[in-house]
Amino acid sequence: MSRGLFDPADPPAPKTPAPLADRMRPRTLDEVLGQPALAPGALLRTLLDAGELPSLLLYGPPGCGKTTVARLLAERTGLIFTPMSAVLAGVKDLRAAVDAAKERRRLGEGTLLFVDEIHHFNRAQQDALLPHVEDGTVTFVGATTENPSFYVNAALLSRCTTVALEPLSDASLTEVARRALTDADRGLGAFGVVLDDDAVRLLAETSQGDARSLLNRLEALVGAAARKGRERTVGVDEARRLLAEKRAAYDKSGDAHYDFVSALHKSVRGGDPQATLYYLARMLESGEPPLYVARRLVRMAAEDVGLADPQALRVALDATETFRFLGSPEGELALAQAAVYLATAPKSNAVYAAFGAVRDDVKGGKAYGPPDHLKNAPTKLMKQLGRGEGYLYPHDFDDAVVDQDYLPAPLKGRTWYAPSPFGHEKEIAKRMAWWEETRRRMREASAGEEKGSA
Repeated sequence: MSRGLFDPADPPAPKTPAPLADRMRPRTLDEVLGQPALAPGALLRTLLDAGELPSLLLYGPPGCGKTTVARLLAERTGLIFTPMSAVLAGVKDLRAAVDAAKERRRLGEGTLLFVDEIHHFNRAQQDALLPHVEDGTVTFVGATTENPSFYVNAALLSRCTTVALEPLSDASLTEVARRALTDADRGLGAFGVVLDDDAVRLLAETSQGDARSLLNRLEALVGAAARKGRERTVGVDEARRLLAEKRAAYDKSGDAHYDFVSALHKSVRGGDPQATLYYLARMLESGEPPLYVARRLVRMAAEDVGLADPQALRVALDATETFRFLGSPEGELALAQAAVYLATAPKSNAVYAAFGAVRDDVKGGKAYGPPDHLKNAPTKLMKQLGRGEGYLYPHDFDDAVVDQDYLPAPLKGRTWYAPSPFGHEKEIAKRMAWWEETRRRMREASAGEEKGSA
């Protein structure tokens, strides 16, 4: 029986070409990118080098390589790789896998039982694993995107070593893309399509650490480019357009419905209560569902009035609830009242603009995790991983203010929200200025104390 392969009971591979993400899986642990837990000198590599493989929980986001790592561990240790999905499998499937593992063990073969998305197994299913993990019938490797402290039974958790896998960095994703573009056997090299550096960078920055997402989109992009001519270079603008074509195909065309929605919104934004009432009436009389109009008013309150008048959102929500209670035509007066309130309220899109800028940064690749001292650490395991260490509780300090970082380190000092000088946001600006000044004094005092002690 061959070692380090799929369980022979697995169905044969399909004849259709496998997706690029599957074809480009790393073939050795040394080919795995961006995972410190697998680097030489790390605990897992040290154990492997010593010929040991404990039962593991691979904990990390989608596309970071959990399944690939499990396959490579089986290959490295000469175990038969037996995969199952916790979404599809039940106790019966688990029992069959264990029975096959027992027979292999009798013949001198070992089994790596890989359970993907282990957090979907209930307590009974997880408990069914315990005796077989304990007696060595199987080496168990579970993969999860969820915190194992919450989703894996304490008994199973205690029998496993938890390995935290990280989302891939932009540099690692760029290397993944380059490998796929130049590999003519497994990758896309035979297409004769070249991506310039900016196009590859765009793919990496918009993949948010997910190699599978990057490779899937790269395959679609190269396929689209190849259909337009071989031996060609794709620049960042064309890459952006090709990647967006599918989404653009679902855009709806403008018609009278959207023209009147636009006119109502712009009249509210522009502070014209007369035009606001006119377009509101036209829409309602034309048969526009009143609750659709109500939803638009709620959106206007959040987008265009914002924190210049925090009460505006409450007025719009109250009008929606009033209409639900009264129905037409009585409830339509509440919608008219809310519309006039919004049109005459002080305006600020500062939160709207700030949130849009933040989302653009996140979509553009700045999708970092929080600093360790802000992470949740309700369990012993999470504390051992360094979560929550060094956090300062503001209420323990004067004025409930402390000088500590809240943004991820690469974004330190980044500012998105700047309050407008209108309405309630004038007060918010004062508070923000006071917090910044208080923190500045704290930093100066701390620096003075360090200088004195030196």
